[in-house]
Amino acid sequence: MQSSNPVLNRSSAFAPGQGQAYPGAAPYGQPGPYGYGGSGMPPQQYQGAPAASRPMTLDDVIVKTAITLGVVVATAALAWWRIPDTLVTPAFLAGALVGFALAMVLSFSRKVNPVLVMLYAAAEGVFLGIGSKFIANWVGDPGIIVQAILATMVTAGLTLATYKYFAIKVTPKFTKMVVIGTMGFAGVLLINLLLSLFGVNTGISGFGPMGLLFAALGAGLAVFNLILDFDMVEQGVKHGAPQNEAWRAAFGLTVTLVWLYWNILRILAILRGSD
Repeated sequence: MQSSNPVLNRSSAFAPGQGQAYPGAAPYGQPGPYGYGGSGMPPQQYQGAPAASRPMTLDDVIVKTAITLGVVVATAALAWWRIPDTLVTPAFLAGALVGFALAMVLSFSRKVNPVLVMLYAAAEGVFLGIGSKFIANWVGDPGIIVQAILATMVTAGLTLATYKYFAIKVTPKFTKMVVIGTMGFAGVLLINLLLSLFGVNTGISGFGPMGLLFAALGAGLAVFNLILDFDMVEQGVKHGAPQNEAWRAAFGLTVTLVWLYWNILRILAILRGSD
Protein backbone atom coordinates (compact mmCIF):
# COMPACT_ATOMS: atom_id res chain seq x y z
CA MET A 1 0.00 0.00 0.00
CA GLN A 2 1.64 3.20 -1.17
CA SER A 3 0.53 5.74 1.38
CA SER A 4 -0.45 3.79 4.47
CA ASN A 5 2.89 2.58 5.66
CA PRO A 6 3.39 2.00 9.37
CA VAL A 7 5.14 4.72 11.35
CA LEU A 8 8.81 4.12 10.65
CA ASN A 9 10.47 5.91 13.54
CA ARG A 10 9.21 3.74 16.40
CA SER A 11 12.13 4.53 18.71
CA SER A 12 10.96 8.12 19.15
CA ALA A 13 7.24 7.52 18.89
CA PHE A 14 6.79 9.08 22.31
CA ALA A 15 9.13 11.81 23.42
CA PRO A 16 9.97 11.92 27.12
CA GLY A 17 7.49 14.00 29.05
CA GLN A 18 8.33 16.53 31.69
CA GLY A 19 5.16 15.80 33.60
CA GLN A 20 4.64 13.51 36.54
CA ALA A 21 4.36 9.80 35.84
CA TYR A 22 1.71 7.63 37.40
CA PRO A 23 2.41 6.39 40.93
CA GLY A 24 4.92 3.58 40.91
CA ALA A 25 6.06 4.17 37.32
CA ALA A 26 9.43 5.45 36.24
CA PRO A 27 9.45 8.92 34.64
CA TYR A 28 8.75 8.70 30.96
CA GLY A 29 11.96 8.61 28.96
CA GLN A 30 13.78 6.68 31.66
CA PRO A 31 14.51 2.96 31.31
CA GLY A 32 11.46 0.84 32.08
CA PRO A 33 10.91 -2.93 32.08
CA TYR A 34 11.24 -3.06 28.29
CA GLY A 35 13.89 -0.36 27.88
CA TYR A 36 13.02 3.07 26.48
CA GLY A 37 9.45 2.98 25.21
CA GLY A 38 9.82 -0.66 24.19
CA SER A 39 12.67 0.05 21.76
CA GLY A 40 15.68 0.10 24.05
CA MET A 41 16.76 3.43 22.53
CA PRO A 42 16.60 6.77 24.38
CA PRO A 43 13.89 8.96 22.83
CA GLN A 44 14.47 12.58 21.89
CA GLN A 45 14.20 15.33 24.48
CA TYR A 46 10.62 16.54 24.75
CA GLN A 47 10.10 20.28 24.42
CA GLY A 48 6.33 20.49 24.62
CA ALA A 49 3.88 20.37 27.51
CA PRO A 50 4.79 21.98 30.86
CA ALA A 51 5.45 19.94 33.96
CA ALA A 52 1.86 20.43 35.15
CA SER A 53 0.43 18.83 32.02
CA ARG A 54 -1.83 15.83 32.65
CA PRO A 55 -0.29 12.51 31.58
CA MET A 56 -1.78 10.59 28.69
CA THR A 57 -4.36 7.94 29.51
CA LEU A 58 -5.67 4.94 27.63
CA ASP A 59 -9.01 6.74 27.24
CA ASP A 60 -7.20 9.60 25.50
CA VAL A 61 -5.72 7.17 22.97
CA ILE A 62 -9.06 5.40 22.38
CA VAL A 63 -10.99 8.65 21.83
CA LYS A 64 -8.42 10.18 19.49
CA THR A 65 -8.02 6.94 17.55
CA ALA A 66 -11.80 6.76 17.13
CA ILE A 67 -11.84 10.36 15.86
CA THR A 68 -9.02 9.70 13.39
CA LEU A 69 -10.57 6.49 12.07
CA GLY A 70 -13.92 8.26 11.87
CA VAL A 71 -12.39 10.85 9.53
CA VAL A 72 -10.93 8.03 7.41
CA VAL A 73 -14.31 6.31 7.11
CA ALA A 74 -16.28 9.52 6.44
CA THR A 75 -13.84 10.69 3.77
CA ALA A 76 -13.77 7.24 2.19
CA ALA A 77 -17.57 7.26 1.94
CA LEU A 78 -17.54 10.70 0.33
CA ALA A 79 -14.84 9.64 -2.13
CA TRP A 80 -16.82 6.50 -3.01
CA TRP A 81 -20.05 8.37 -3.75
CA ARG A 82 -19.02 11.89 -4.76
CA ILE A 83 -15.81 11.80 -6.80
CA PRO A 84 -16.75 11.67 -10.51
CA ASP A 85 -15.30 8.98 -12.74
CA THR A 86 -13.20 11.52 -14.64
CA LEU A 87 -11.30 12.39 -11.45
CA VAL A 88 -10.92 8.91 -9.99
CA THR A 89 -7.33 8.28 -11.09
CA PRO A 90 -5.86 11.67 -10.10
CA ALA A 91 -7.74 11.62 -6.78
CA PHE A 92 -6.51 8.08 -6.07
CA LEU A 93 -2.88 9.03 -6.76
CA ALA A 94 -3.20 12.30 -4.84
CA GLY A 95 -4.60 10.50 -1.80
CA ALA A 96 -1.76 7.97 -1.91
CA LEU A 97 1.05 10.49 -2.33
CA VAL A 98 -0.32 13.12 0.07
CA GLY A 99 -0.99 10.45 2.69
CA PHE A 100 2.53 9.08 2.32
CA ALA A 101 4.10 12.54 2.58
CA LEU A 102 2.08 13.45 5.68
CA ALA A 103 2.90 10.09 7.25
CA MET A 104 6.61 10.81 6.84
CA VAL A 105 6.27 14.30 8.33
CA LEU A 106 4.29 13.04 11.31
CA SER A 107 6.56 10.04 11.86
CA PHE A 108 9.64 12.21 12.36
CA SER A 109 8.03 15.17 14.14
CA ARG A 110 9.01 15.80 17.75
CA LYS A 111 5.54 17.13 18.56
CA VAL A 112 2.57 15.71 16.71
CA ASN A 113 0.16 18.17 15.08
CA PRO A 114 -3.51 17.05 15.35
CA VAL A 115 -4.40 19.04 12.23
CA LEU A 116 -1.84 17.09 10.20
CA VAL A 117 -3.21 13.86 11.65
CA MET A 118 -6.69 14.81 10.42
CA LEU A 119 -5.32 15.76 6.99
CA TYR A 120 -3.53 12.42 6.83
CA ALA A 121 -6.75 10.62 7.74
CA ALA A 122 -8.64 12.52 5.03
CA ALA A 123 -6.01 11.67 2.40
CA GLU A 124 -6.12 8.01 3.38
CA GLY A 125 -9.91 8.13 3.23
CA VAL A 126 -9.81 9.34 -0.36
CA PHE A 127 -7.34 6.61 -1.28
CA LEU A 128 -9.31 3.86 0.46
CA GLY A 129 -12.70 5.06 -0.79
CA ILE A 130 -11.65 4.99 -4.44
CA GLY A 131 -9.51 1.88 -4.06
CA SER A 132 -12.23 -0.04 -2.24
CA LYS A 133 -14.82 0.92 -4.86
CA PHE A 134 -12.51 -0.25 -7.64
CA ILE A 135 -11.91 -3.60 -5.96
CA ALA A 136 -15.63 -4.06 -5.18
CA ASN A 137 -16.46 -3.43 -8.84
CA TRP A 138 -13.68 -5.74 -9.99
CA VAL A 139 -14.97 -8.57 -7.81
CA GLY A 140 -18.59 -7.69 -8.53
CA ASP A 141 -19.63 -7.73 -4.88
CA PRO A 142 -19.61 -4.67 -2.55
CA GLY A 143 -19.97 -7.10 0.33
CA ILE A 144 -16.25 -7.78 0.13
CA ILE A 145 -15.69 -4.38 1.81
CA VAL A 146 -17.67 -5.48 4.88
CA GLN A 147 -15.76 -8.75 4.93
CA ALA A 148 -12.43 -6.91 4.84
CA ILE A 149 -13.49 -4.55 7.64
CA LEU A 150 -14.62 -7.44 9.84
CA ALA A 151 -11.44 -9.38 9.10
CA THR A 152 -9.36 -6.32 10.03
CA MET A 153 -11.22 -5.92 13.32
CA VAL A 154 -10.87 -9.60 14.17
CA THR A 155 -7.17 -9.62 13.29
CA ALA A 156 -6.50 -6.51 15.38
CA GLY A 157 -8.48 -7.95 18.30
CA LEU A 158 -6.65 -11.28 18.18
CA THR A 159 -3.31 -9.47 17.98
CA LEU A 160 -4.17 -7.40 21.05
CA ALA A 161 -5.36 -10.50 22.93
CA THR A 162 -2.16 -12.34 22.01
CA TYR A 163 -0.02 -9.36 23.08
CA LYS A 164 -1.75 -9.15 26.48
CA TYR A 165 -2.38 -12.85 27.18
CA PHE A 166 1.12 -14.01 26.34
CA ALA A 167 2.71 -10.85 27.78
CA ILE A 168 4.78 -10.29 24.66
CA LYS A 169 7.87 -8.22 25.35
CA VAL A 170 8.89 -5.90 22.55
CA THR A 171 12.67 -6.16 22.58
CA PRO A 172 15.09 -3.88 20.73
CA LYS A 173 15.93 -6.75 18.35
CA PHE A 174 12.26 -7.38 17.55
CA THR A 175 11.65 -3.67 16.99
CA LYS A 176 14.69 -3.34 14.74
CA MET A 177 13.63 -6.31 12.61
CA VAL A 178 10.07 -5.02 12.18
CA VAL A 179 11.18 -1.47 11.37
CA ILE A 180 13.79 -2.62 8.84
CA GLY A 181 11.28 -4.99 7.23
CA THR A 182 8.64 -2.25 7.11
CA MET A 183 11.01 0.32 5.63
CA GLY A 184 12.13 -2.12 2.97
CA PHE A 185 8.57 -3.07 2.11
CA ALA A 186 7.47 0.57 1.99
CA GLY A 187 10.41 1.42 -0.25
CA VAL A 188 9.53 -1.34 -2.71
CA LEU A 189 5.89 -0.22 -2.86
CA LEU A 190 6.83 3.41 -3.33
CA ILE A 191 9.18 2.52 -6.19
CA ASN A 192 6.43 0.36 -7.67
CA LEU A 193 4.03 3.32 -7.52
CA LEU A 194 6.49 5.58 -9.30
CA LEU A 195 7.15 2.94 -11.96
CA SER A 196 3.43 2.51 -12.53
CA LEU A 197 3.19 6.21 -13.39
CA PHE A 198 5.48 5.46 -16.35
CA GLY A 199 3.52 2.41 -17.43
CA VAL A 200 5.81 -0.20 -15.86
CA ASN A 201 3.82 -3.09 -14.35
CA THR A 202 5.72 -5.25 -11.85
CA GLY A 203 2.65 -7.15 -10.67
CA ILE A 204 3.23 -6.16 -7.04
CA SER A 205 0.06 -4.10 -6.81
CA GLY A 206 -1.91 -6.30 -9.18
CA PHE A 207 -4.27 -9.21 -8.62
CA GLY A 208 -2.03 -12.07 -9.66
CA PRO A 209 0.28 -14.40 -7.70
CA MET A 210 2.86 -11.64 -7.12
CA GLY A 211 0.15 -9.32 -5.83
CA LEU A 212 -1.13 -12.02 -3.47
CA LEU A 213 2.38 -12.65 -2.15
CA PHE A 214 3.02 -9.00 -1.39
CA ALA A 215 -0.44 -8.46 0.08
CA ALA A 216 0.12 -11.38 2.47
CA LEU A 217 3.56 -10.06 3.38
CA GLY A 218 2.09 -6.60 3.96
CA ALA A 219 -0.64 -7.98 6.22
CA GLY A 220 1.94 -9.91 8.24
CA LEU A 221 4.10 -6.82 8.70
CA ALA A 222 1.00 -4.85 9.72
CA VAL A 223 0.31 -7.37 12.49
CA PHE A 224 3.87 -7.04 13.79
CA ASN A 225 3.53 -3.26 13.69
CA LEU A 226 0.31 -3.52 15.68
CA ILE A 227 2.33 -5.20 18.42
CA LEU A 228 4.75 -2.26 18.36
CA ASP A 229 1.78 0.13 18.50
CA PHE A 230 0.24 -1.62 21.50
CA ASP A 231 3.57 -1.59 23.32
CA MET A 232 4.06 2.08 22.43
CA VAL A 233 0.69 2.94 23.97
CA GLU A 234 1.25 0.79 27.05
CA GLN A 235 4.67 2.27 27.76
CA GLY A 236 3.43 5.82 27.11
CA VAL A 237 0.59 5.44 29.61
CA LYS A 238 2.78 3.65 32.15
CA HIS A 239 5.56 6.22 32.09
CA GLY A 240 3.44 9.36 32.00
CA ALA A 241 3.78 10.59 28.41
CA PRO A 242 2.24 14.04 27.86
CA GLN A 243 -1.46 14.09 27.03
CA ASN A 244 -0.87 15.41 23.50
CA GLU A 245 1.11 12.28 22.67
CA ALA A 246 -2.21 10.44 22.47
CA TRP A 247 -2.46 11.93 18.97
CA ARG A 248 0.78 10.21 18.02
CA ALA A 249 -0.56 6.92 19.30
CA ALA A 250 -3.81 7.48 17.37
CA PHE A 251 -1.84 8.26 14.23
CA GLY A 252 0.32 5.13 14.57
CA LEU A 253 -2.69 2.88 15.14
CA THR A 254 -4.56 4.44 12.23
CA VAL A 255 -1.62 3.96 9.87
CA THR A 256 -1.31 0.31 10.80
CA LEU A 257 -5.03 -0.48 10.74
CA VAL A 258 -5.49 1.20 7.36
CA TRP A 259 -2.53 -0.71 5.99
CA LEU A 260 -3.87 -3.98 7.43
CA TYR A 261 -7.34 -3.37 5.94
CA TRP A 262 -5.97 -2.60 2.48
CA ASN A 263 -3.87 -5.76 2.34
CA ILE A 264 -6.68 -7.96 3.66
CA LEU A 265 -9.04 -6.45 1.07
CA ARG A 266 -6.56 -7.23 -1.70
CA ILE A 267 -6.08 -10.80 -0.44
CA LEU A 268 -9.84 -11.40 -0.40
CA ALA A 269 -10.21 -9.88 -3.87
CA ILE A 270 -7.40 -11.98 -5.36
CA LEU A 271 -8.74 -15.19 -3.81
CA ARG A 272 -12.28 -14.32 -4.97
CA GLY A 273 -11.07 -13.54 -8.45
CA SER A 274 -9.25 -16.85 -8.78
CA ASP A 275 -12.41 -18.90 -8.07
